Amino acid sequence: MPTTLDAIDKRILRALQRDGRMSNVELANEVGLSPSPCLRRVRLMEESGIIDRYVAVLDGAKVGLTLTVFARVWFKTQDAEITHQFAETVRKFPEVVECYLTTGECDAIMRIVTADLHAYWRFQSDYLMRIPSVQSVKTDVPMETIKRSYELPL
Repeated sequence: MPTTLDAIDKRILRALQRDGRMSNVELANEVGLSPSPCLRRVRLMEESGIIDRYVAVLDGAKVGLTLTVFARVWFKTQDAEITHQFAETVRKFPEVVECYLTTGECDAIMRIVTADLHAYWRFQSDYLMRIPSVQSVKTDVPMETIKRSYELPL
């Protein structure tokens, strides 16, 4: 069910997207509310699912995960059962941090994070290519990250 957000709700969400750890008092000051109504609005957005969860964003290089690749996947067939099996399998792989079923040239696109190229090659050969529905995988290795954001444009 669509929820209507007013200008204050959007200011709250923009602020929390930048810093989900800010205190309610800091948030209230930033958006021009007193703490009680600010907290009430945040709780309503949490309860309605607009705010899905709070997470820590890690620096991959500092935890030994220096390689991000984009894998384009083609299925052997495109029926609902095959797609469901693929989705269930991919959800179990921590290396796959994003996966989208697509229209167009390929059937799915994944963002995969590993320690290095050799670790990705092992993951592709030992796991991705062993998914029964997968016909082929083409991998794109980015040379430089130009922009990475987790904020939705409200």
